[in-house]
Amino acid sequence: MTATSPLENPRPLVFLAAFAAGGLLTLMVHFNGELARYGNPLFSSWTAHGTGTIAAIVFLGLLYRRGRVKTEGRPPAPLWAYLGGLSGAATVMLSSTAVNSPLALAGTLSLGLSGQAIFSLAADHWGLFGLPKRRLTARNLVALALILAGSALIILEGRNPA
Repeated sequence: MTATSPLENPRPLVFLAAFAAGGLLTLMVHFNGELARYGNPLFSSWTAHGTGTIAAIVFLGLLYRRGRVKTEGRPPAPLWAYLGGLSGAATVMLSSTAVNSPLALAGTLSLGLSGQAIFSLAADHWGLFGLPKRRLTARNLVALALILAGSALIILEGRNPA
């Protein structure tokens, strides 16, 4: 199986979903930061994941009731795939701490985007977690440099409000 570029087979709904996820991520970081400000990062993480667990149970219950969940014929998920909960809990605690620092919301999210870009390029390059290996290109590195430069501008400009 070869990886295709999103531009070879454009699906506007996928791009819209990714954009919406970014907006929801911003809300999540802000809400979790507020919980951490009035409690602590661990409380924020427990609350977020407890709420998510309840919502998932309700949603799965509705899907099972309607008979829309079919798992036959699917291979089991690899064990490492279950580590998403651990990284999610750590993400909530770390971002809840960072958003309540001088970085604020924009700085936290811009550095988070930088970390996501760096890790995803590394994961693609080395084929981590079952991903197909992808050669890094100069275009990838230029895009990463622009993301890092944008993060620096957001953070440095935020320190000196006009």
